Amino acid sequence: MRFVLGIDGGGTSCRAALATADGAVIGRAKSGAANIRTDLTGARTHIVDSARLAFLDAGQDPDLIIETPAVLGLAGANVGTYRQQLEAILPFSRSRVETDAEIALEGAVGAGDGAMAILGTGTAYMARKDGKSRAIGGWGFQVGDQGSGARIGRDLLEQTLLAHDGIRPASPLTDEMLAVFRNNPEDVVEFTTNAKPGDFGGFAPKVFEHAAKGDLVATWIVDKAVADVEAALGALDLRPGDPLCLLGGLAALYAPRLSPGHRAQLRPALDDALGGAVSMAARLFVEAAP
Repeated sequence: MRFVLGIDGGGTSCRAALATADGAVIGRAKSGAANIRTDLTGARTHIVDSARLAFLDAGQDPDLIIETPAVLGLAGANVGTYRQQLEAILPFSRSRVETDAEIALEGAVGAGDGAMAILGTGTAYMARKDGKSRAIGGWGFQVGDQGSGARIGRDLLEQTLLAHDGIRPASPLTDEMLAVFRNNPEDVVEFTTNAKPGDFGGFAPKVFEHAAKGDLVATWIVDKAVADVEAALGALDLRPGDPLCLLGGLAALYAPRLSPGHRAQLRPALDDALGGAVSMAARLFVEAAP
């Protein structure tokens, strides 16, 4: 075995890293979306494209793909039989499909015990204790992702309309938000018709910014979000001393707002999710080889 592949695929893009058997990355590439729940066939195409491009980036023959094992951390792998369906049609010599949270955890804390929280447009949590991983959340905007940027943005629009109707007090933040929509609540509703989670999430930094200024509505939304994150972290049942890594675009905004106990466990991530896929591939396919 000359090489291993690490793949990190989500709803926006798919990244691949080609590494030597000892885990040293020699080539990287990027392709299109790879959420296997929403588009299994398209995800497979982009996975193979990114892998071939990673071989080319390393100056290696892409035909070696069939001789190379891969660990793939993919959005959509946590439900249904999508991971099994994909593993059956991949060209790699061996394929191990994991959730995107699993490779994020591997990248963040390595192969040992610890936990990570992805706090961005969506939210997901995973902890490893005594070598066994447990995931929490990651169920999507419609029924989950509490504390996410998308939910914070949705809550902001809800509070803006409640303030407009006189049901809840207005604040500088709700006034500013209504002005964004030309002071027309119908435009707010129209926005939500086709808005994706990322569109809602774009308002989240503004909420944290106004909360820092003491805005009552912003403070209420952020306090609610922090409580949701704390509840999820509590459900992970971390032991004192277990490392906890916060990942995602909102991580730095949440960190100072966590309880003292969780703040004491915070550690910088060792690597990103793609690095986690590579190290997992080296551990599973090389170190464990007879």
